[in-house]
Amino acid sequence: MVKAVKLADIAEKVGVSVVTVSKALSGQKGVSEEMRARIKDLADEMGYTPIHAVQTGRTRSYTIGVITFEKYFTRFASFYWKMYQELATRAVKKNCFSMLEVISNYDEENLVWPKLITENQKIDGIIIIGRPKISYLKMLYQNKKIPMVFMDFYDDEEVVDSVVSASFNGMYRMTDYLIKKGHTKVAFVGTIMFTESITDRYFGYCKALMEHGIEVRQDWIIKDRDYDDGVIGVEYRLQLPKEMPTAFVCNNDVTAYALIRQLEERNYRVPEDVSVVGYDDYLYPEYGDSKITTYLVDMAEMSKIALSCIIRRIENISMNASVHIVNGRIIERMTVKKLQEK
Repeated sequence: MVKAVKLADIAEKVGVSVVTVSKALSGQKGVSEEMRARIKDLADEMGYTPIHAVQTGRTRSYTIGVITFEKYFTRFASFYWKMYQELATRAVKKNCFSMLEVISNYDEENLVWPKLITENQKIDGIIIIGRPKISYLKMLYQNKKIPMVFMDFYDDEEVVDSVVSASFNGMYRMTDYLIKKGHTKVAFVGTIMFTESITDRYFGYCKALMEHGIEVRQDWIIKDRDYDDGVIGVEYRLQLPKEMPTAFVCNNDVTAYALIRQLEERNYRVPEDVSVVGYDDYLYPEYGDSKITTYLVDMAEMSKIALSCIIRRIENISMNASVHIVNGRIIERMTVKKLQEK
């Protein structure tokens, strides 16, 4: 039977007191960062497991830094804020602690490093929610010491663990759903190339149309935000087409809500005159319950996988980086009308 490694064993190897080892491993003050790193490295090398972890059966505790960006937040509660809350709740269940930093537009533009990295916050790993600008992402790649996992985006040029919603397949299914309801005139609402998820959803929309022999009309591809600020919702005026489709498929529920309000201003009834579907199954609380038919993004499963990935990276378990795609499901509500067969 292998003998358990004790604090005294580590202290003897390093040549310090047991108290110093205890402080170093528990994150307490009174130990230089150089000595703390040396003790932690030796503890890992010797296979030390904290007594409380053995007694409770829980894994070792880690501090997870979570980084997201101001451009994805508006004056309303954000979809990414909800995603962080889900992540933080699951981190606690994994015996981990999470710290959130929202990078301002100024800091992102001027390539200011996250404080979680520069101010020695003792972060064991980082989860980045939402894609930053390419220049900022390239800067983050210079960080070689702290493992990273991406959430709700991926990078084609670098091999990094990423967890994303099944955007392509999800929007394919939403568009196919509308077509099977009799809608052959379907528009897409979303600013293509703003994020990978929007672009993937657009291609899922295109695939569904093409499989049914329906033309992809450029005048029915409608932007839902500007590239510079990314503001969505009722504050952004959608440019509705001259020739109206019978249905709109939107890249998120906030845009779907804004579209419905704008259609009502022009005396269109939803779903009696025009059908609308969204994506995410998330709406700002300030908007109330709009009964939008949508595609649910399984944030709970995404958070579970993201945490599993970052913990494995922290513990240096050998594995190939992967893009983890999480499926959702269609939620039928009250914004789609089935057209009568001719």
